[in-house]
Amino acid sequence: MSDFTDGFWSAYVAVLTLVSILACVLLLWITARKKVRSDGDNTTGHVWDVDLREMNNPMPRWWMWLFVITIVFGLGYLAVFPGLGTFAGTLGWSTRAEYQEEVDKAGRELAPLYARFAGKTPEALAADAEAMGIGERLFMNNCAQCHGSDARGSKGFPNLTDSDWLYGGTPAKIAETITQGRHGAMPPMAAAVGSSDDVRNVAHYVLSLSASPHDSLRAQMGKSKFTACAACHGVDGKGNQAVGAPNLADDTWLHGWGEQAIVAIVNNGKSSEMPAQTGRLSEAQIQVLASYVWGLSNKTAQRRP
Repeated sequence: MSDFTDGFWSAYVAVLTLVSILACVLLLWITARKKVRSDGDNTTGHVWDVDLREMNNPMPRWWMWLFVITIVFGLGYLAVFPGLGTFAGTLGWSTRAEYQEEVDKAGRELAPLYARFAGKTPEALAADAEAMGIGERLFMNNCAQCHGSDARGSKGFPNLTDSDWLYGGTPAKIAETITQGRHGAMPPMAAAVGSSDDVRNVAHYVLSLSASPHDSLRAQMGKSKFTACAACHGVDGKGNQAVGAPNLADDTWLHGWGEQAIVAIVNNGKSSEMPAQTGRLSEAQIQVLASYVWGLSNKTAQRRP
């Protein structure tokens, strides 16, 4: 990807832009000087459909001047605005600066509203209808793309409305997750588990932990091989929120259920990432959003007057 962001491409775009404008100037100049032969009746001699003749009238002056104005405008635009590769333009304008200015303006306008929520506990915010309305809009704009508009997630994206948490479901942990993001990675474990048959046995043992349909004989043989997984998921398979290792003893399946899905994860590993929102959301917004997410799995707090 770096091949498309080095200095060569900036120079290439700048040269191509200028050559295109100069080509228009040259075309206009040649067209203005070219004389079309006339047959004496002010026609070019071209005839279509028996009696349709092309007249030899010059281009209207207004059209010519409009063309010239367009070329001058293009050169002027490239002088004051960024359009020639890395040249920033004499005005120093940029879309990034304009965006940041709008964000700062919105932040100043919303500051009094968020100031009302400062100092409140997550439980108090979860019971505040106005705060939850703002939290819902923040969620829709920043989280729903992955977790769904109902926050119930999908394959590979956690359900935020239940009590199953990879890194912990306290308001502080949720705020930490939103702020810093998360990168969950399980390395391929097939070599540590053993043969392909051992991997299948481990898969059935994992299924047995949640009382899911499984082959009891294979599960029994896979129990001893599960020690390769216990370092993260625990001896009892109930996971470890300190490292984001899922609880395998419940009936929640983030990346798919069944022997085939578990075997694939053991063989190939799994990597997933939630991007940090600290650069997009203010501290006050994260506070409200974290309280909203916490309230999704704590409905009694939201109903509290």
